[in-house]
Amino acid sequence: MEGSHKFIEMKNTFIITLFFFTINTIAFSQAVPSIAENTDYLVTFSKQANNTWGDDDHVNIYFFEIPVENKNPFYIRVFDPDVSGPNDMVNGSYNSTTKFMICGGKEAYSNKAGRTAEPKGNYKSGKHLVTKTFSGDDSKLDNDWYAFGPFNPTDGEIDATLKANVFKIIVEGEEGDDGNEYRFFFSTDKNMNLPVEGGNAFAYEVSFRLKNKEVETGHLYPFIDSTVTSVKLNNYDFDKDGYVRITSVNKKCRELTLSDEGDWKTNTQEITNDEKNTSVDIQFIKKGLTPNDMTFNITDQANHPLPMFSYPIGGIPKYKYKIEVIYEPEK
Repeated sequence: MEGSHKFIEMKNTFIITLFFFTINTIAFSQAVPSIAENTDYLVTFSKQANNTWGDDDHVNIYFFEIPVENKNPFYIRVFDPDVSGPNDMVNGSYNSTTKFMICGGKEAYSNKAGRTAEPKGNYKSGKHLVTKTFSGDDSKLDNDWYAFGPFNPTDGEIDATLKANVFKIIVEGEEGDDGNEYRFFFSTDKNMNLPVEGGNAFAYEVSFRLKNKEVETGHLYPFIDSTVTSVKLNNYDFDKDGYVRITSVNKKCRELTLSDEGDWKTNTQEITNDEKNTSVDIQFIKKGLTPNDMTFNITDQANHPLPMFSYPIGGIPKYKYKIEVIYEPEK
């Protein structure tokens, strides 16, 4: 009987642990930046801002996928969408506006113009579901949330490979020269952050702010599919503010070349068979106490951008240690 009690206790502990792991995974993937990414904000600078502030093209594009079986309406909540106050980056005095656009329907995702590192061509493809521009006049939203929606999942574009309805969120800096720092949460509630079951967010290039702490590590999680044989990791305007590393099932904290103010640095890494169909962990270890905005993207051997997920597909990658066993026969 004692053994049976221990088995039941172990089984219950496993179920409880699995329950909380599932809840945490769902919550991780709804916030952008996510808890797993551990960066501070997404950032979009207005058009007159110098690129040395860390945003190379004044546009951030994110996609949000919802499993096709999920039929419940949801909201896209934005934290601090205005351009004023202590969270944003002022250049003299605030004079900037930022436009948020939500796209769904045909070509919102399938049109590859929105899935590149550079916003060119018809990157605003799809049906424009809602558009709103924020400025310093919206200071009541400073440190507060604004909710877009509700949206029906079928308002997105269905993708057979992802088995999901996909929405596109375009954040574009307009007039002015300041930086807008903001966050997303994909929620089933207009006024609270309640995660959408099975949802995840991803982007093909990200401009973001690292947490302003010494030796704080931020993460991005690109997914490496079965066709990838090598990758180019491109970091912009890191200001040599610490270290950038890649970790995967086969790579342990491999350091990358650092970009300085206003320039790009590219690192090429070969992809092993074990790394295919897994996520890799790009780590940004900050050393200074000055706010730092930067941009990152990753491409494959054919220069096709790879998606970076808010919660990594397959879980956070861990390096697999190899244990060599040497057998020496007795003499």
